[in-house]
Amino acid sequence: MHHVLDNPAFNALISQNSNFANGTHEVKYFPRLVSPFVAFNANTEKNFNTLHQITLHDKPVILISPTEIELPPQWKLLRSMHGFQMLYTGATIPEPQIKAGIVPLRDEHIPQMLSLTQLTQPGPFDERTIDFGHYQGVFEGDQLVAMAGQRLHAFNYAEVSAVCTHPDHLGKGYARQLLVQQINRIIAASETPFLHVRHDNHRAIKVYESLGFATRREIFFYVMKKAE
Repeated sequence: MHHVLDNPAFNALISQNSNFANGTHEVKYFPRLVSPFVAFNANTEKNFNTLHQITLHDKPVILISPTEIELPPQWKLLRSMHGFQMLYTGATIPEPQIKAGIVPLRDEHIPQMLSLTQLTQPGPFDERTIDFGHYQGVFEGDQLVAMAGQRLHAFNYAEVSAVCTHPDHLGKGYARQLLVQQINRIIAASETPFLHVRHDNHRAIKVYESLGFATRREIFFYVMKKAE
């Protein structure tokens, strides 16, 4: 029996993120300025063909798969990423230890959010990714130095995403504080936090484990675009 999180983007687009959904019953995708994720109910050649036909742009898109796959010829693989999907298993809500002022991030902060994510590369972040909601940040002076928010929301599972800290401000505990805020918010809504992390990001994995996350499974991300 398949778990909801084996296909997190598709299940998000048919549940809590359905307001963003474009496509058909079998093939779905987010508005490009919100997220590059595309999703199938199954990784079939028919669904790859349908996606090729219904997407109106030639920009890269990202497919999440629980298994390694080979793309059909009408799609060009730009890169693939091997990651872990981690699920929150903590028995209790971690106590927040707020030492920095954490503030909600809004539209006026988008330029700084884009700059920070481009510098730190926590994952895809576009002009309207903020529309997923619940983004918070830490500022030093007028500079955004750390942030975290929400991305995929599949039924009662909410993904913590875009966790990043400016390299000049590492080691101050900002990411941990932001993570605790996100975990508490999700649990208060009677939902379960989850997240994705690159398999070789050992520092982040240790932080997540210390907060109560455990690896649920391997997962694969395919960055692809229409072949010429």
